Amino acid sequence: MAGESKGMRGRQTVRDMVLSMLAVGVVVWVGYLFLPHDANGQGPRTVEYSVAAASAKRAAPYPLLSPEGLPAQWRATSVTYNPASMGLGKGNAWHLGFLTPSGQYAALEQSDAKPEDVLKAAVADGKPDGTVDVAGQTWEKVQGPKARALTVQAGGATTILTGTASYEELAELAQALK
Repeated sequence: MAGESKGMRGRQTVRDMVLSMLAVGVVVWVGYLFLPHDANGQGPRTVEYSVAAASAKRAAPYPLLSPEGLPAQWRATSVTYNPASMGLGKGNAWHLGFLTPSGQYAALEQSDAKPEDVLKAAVADGKPDGTVDVAGQTWEKVQGPKARALTVQAGGATTILTGTASYEELAELAQALK
């Protein structure tokens, strides 16, 4: 009798598990049908940044940079300017994010906060990785475990080009900065 009870309990456990998985599957299917998702596969939305850049250039206490003439395959995905008066502790901070032609992420980060703080925020645990010359300016290369960066200090600000993009794509972005 004890053996029968144990066998029935085992079958009930498997049956209960299958029923639970079916219930979870139904919830996921209903969620997929009714919750918003990107049905057309376009990826991240593209933003226009020229007006934000012009406005930020007037507000920034340093020569704010933004790219001009990047190929259309570079898609801007995010743009923000946060003045130091917002009290975020980052000084005046300009951010412009891109999806690169190779499908990687690249961002322009520019701030008049302490250079080491700006670099640490952009490339956690980054280590020096040499230099590269772009348009007559020497940029320091930094490699982190999850991202890499090109960085330069000029005009009272630290400029960092960072992301999962290759150094070559970051250099292409650097070339377009005006």
